[in-house]
Amino acid sequence: MAKRRPRGRNVNGILLLDKNSGVSSNGALQMVKKMFAAAKAGHTGSLDPLATGMLPICFGEATKFSQFLLESDKSYRVTAKLGVITETGDADGEVVRTADVTASPAQIEDALMSFIGDIEQVPSMYSAIKYDGVPLYKLAREGKTVERKARPVTIYDIRILRIEGVELEFEVDCSKGTYVRSLVEDTGEKLGCGGHVTALRRLSAGPYPAERMLTLEQLGKIKETGGFEAIDELLLPLSTSVADWPRVELGDNAAYYLQQGQPVMSSDRPADGWVSIYQASSEEFLGVGEVLEDGRIAPRRLVSG
Repeated sequence: MAKRRPRGRNVNGILLLDKNSGVSSNGALQMVKKMFAAAKAGHTGSLDPLATGMLPICFGEATKFSQFLLESDKSYRVTAKLGVITETGDADGEVVRTADVTASPAQIEDALMSFIGDIEQVPSMYSAIKYDGVPLYKLAREGKTVERKARPVTIYDIRILRIEGVELEFEVDCSKGTYVRSLVEDTGEKLGCGGHVTALRRLSAGPYPAERMLTLEQLGKIKETGGFEAIDELLLPLSTSVADWPRVELGDNAAYYLQQGQPVMSSDRPADGWVSIYQASSEEFLGVGEVLEDGRIAPRRLVSG
């Protein structure tokens, strides 16, 4: 039986989407995929429907490197309301309890800042983590609660922007797997009043800054005037997904054998870890590899020729 050809254009690259509030990450992905008429696309880490901001979309060959963006550090701007606890930990959930907020601004700041560093978080029942293959949020919507193990995460930095009455606004830099809703809920619990997220915006993911983001509306206008050629020019190269990794350049012979799946030697490699790999003569991005114990670089994800 003949293999079915993928429907759509062969598009390769990474788009930094500024997701709108009120749409799911998968919903946004499908809209962008349709706009580009792309054969293959995927996103790199869900944002709640309430949230806005950076959602990198990987097209074609870039999907091979999407896991590295999933595992990257993130930063967010958060608005929270203290004294109100909701089912979901955000403004989309039903209010389950209210309490007076007696803490001073200094006490609120101290409570939040106490979470900087390596901490453990218990994921919300409304998270996308799976339990026996079923996302927790689906179980929660059925009225079910299951035990969740605490997970280690790192809060690198918190910058308080505003504390006005029961409202708190801050920016946070954190590791992969951090739940901002849990951070707000834990802060509210420490203050004895509870709290929930009212607005959330992802400012960055991995090496990508907020300045490069584009909304669906902006993409639509660019496509209207310039067609596929104009929006294709907005895509970032595959190599940008690992721009902050150590870079190794290979000679033509080594590059050839690497592309055949064989580990190769390189004089400018680091002692260990993962590296981004380029062919020195053409400066072409070949993919990523891992330094083995014997010093050779083993290919792990390669761009198809």
